[in-house]
Amino acid sequence: MFAEMRRQDRKLTREEAETILRDGQYGILSTTGEDGYPYGVPVSYAYENGKIYFHGTCDGGLKTRNLQFNPKACFTVVGRTEVLPSQFGTKYESAVAFGAVKPAADKKEALMSLIRKYCADDLESGEKYVNAAEDKTAVWEFEIEHLTGKARKK
Repeated sequence: MFAEMRRQDRKLTREEAETILRDGQYGILSTTGEDGYPYGVPVSYAYENGKIYFHGTCDGGLKTRNLQFNPKACFTVVGRTEVLPSQFGTKYESAVAFGAVKPAADKKEALMSLIRKYCADDLESGEKYVNAAEDKTAVWEFEIEHLTGKARKK
């Protein structure tokens, strides 16, 4: 169903790919719209319990319209990178997830996963913020069907 990675020598284990997902600062969510065009948008996210959580507006922007049209999506996170000028290359690590997106089953818990990731030093204020913003925020859950990780380490 999913294509095999061409560069098997750079393939990471699932655990390594999950570490990149867990530690990344942002990811690129790629969807497809009714017009057939792909759409890639950077999003803040959290990876917990084998799922990716992210949020958006309840007003239905392009991300929401695309996910309503087709819930299948791709999510990419680039971890550490280092340009290697003398080798005309780059050291890098990345994780790519394929799956389906749906509204989060537990909206408050999904938002709290974002608070734990980005505001760990102030969980109390974060919870107050979540309680105030919960009804004004769309929260999504990305169910991973296939995950790959790739890195150039030298």
